[in-house]
Amino acid sequence: MNAYKRVLSFAREMRKNPTPAEKYFWGKVRNRQLDGKKFNRQFIMQHDEVMDVPHFFIADFYCHEHRLVVELDGGIHKQQADYDKIREEVLKEMGFSIIRFPNELVLGDWPTVERRLRSCWL
Repeated sequence: MNAYKRVLSFAREMRKNPTPAEKYFWGKVRNRQLDGKKFNRQFIMQHDEVMDVPHFFIADFYCHEHRLVVELDGGIHKQQADYDKIREEVLKEMGFSIIRFPNELVLGDWPTVERRLRSCWL
């Protein structure tokens, strides 16, 4: 199985088994519910090829219109802070904007999340 198919399979599994924060966020933004903006979830992004092998990131959510990557941070992100920082730098070099929200904020204070998202396109 080639690299893209492996990543696609993984992204599909993640779509089937979202975290509570991902499920809630998706319920708020899907079908252009937020200012008519289209979001994709578990969006695959190719970022590099090393020795003819492509490498990929999977963004939690992505708005193509604004080249905006939205990441929801749960407990795992405390353990992988260095990886997340490098990943953010690569994505910024590729021309993407990144906004991060802790899961607790998504689940507990949607108006703040919504306001911060809107600030990305206003």
